[in-house]
Amino acid sequence: MDLTVKSTENIEYMVTKITEKLRMVNVGAIKPGSFNEEMYEDLHYLYTLVMKKEHFSPSEMQAIAQELGTLRKA
Repeated sequence: MDLTVKSTENIEYMVTKITEKLRMVNVGAIKPGSFNEEMYEDLHYLYTLVMKKEHFSPSEMQAIAQELGTLRKA
């Protein structure tokens, strides 16, 4: 899978992997279809950051969730 290519499938994949890695409880609030390709680079950056780390503090998890909320379509 080439995540450098902007596509709906890649957005869905990255959002799913981020929520799985963070073990987010309210996954329903972060639907892959809620993200716009215009924000793809930011989402890809966030995905890369999350995948590199093994553990997250509660404040890091909150910041990541807030960033995901910011990247969603209005």
